[in-house]
Amino acid sequence: MVPVLPRTVRAVDTDQLLDLAREAAACGFSQRLPADWLQEHLAAEARHYLFPTVVHRLHHRPEVSPQWRCQLLLAVRTGEQIWGLLDVLPDTFDKLPETLDAASKKDIVGRIERAVTQREWVERMAADAAPDEVSRG
Repeated sequence: MVPVLPRTVRAVDTDQLLDLAREAAACGFSQRLPADWLQEHLAAEARHYLFPTVVHRLHHRPEVSPQWRCQLLLAVRTGEQIWGLLDVLPDTFDKLPETLDAASKKDIVGRIERAVTQREWVERMAADAAPDEVSRG
């Protein structure tokens, strides 16, 4: 039986998200952020959210197919929430506890839709840091 894409949002803490990122790296998934980047930039005590949006199939790699391509809402150390992507195995996603009510899920999906991307956030952080480096120069 082919797993059906769940229409839900799951909350994870930073340690759980790091585990998911490491699993994605071990599986060679294309949509993931490096665990070391996440560890450096995520708020340590924060909640992050996964929203599966696409069934991603790798016919040439049936051992890791299908995957759920999840949109992420990540809480970073600056206090902002940014958007990213993470491929997750269906069994791994199913093991994450269901802890959010319907209103919270709807709110989170709305925040995902309005969030800046991880790339945009990194570029902005680099641009904001650049004037400081010039003035110290």
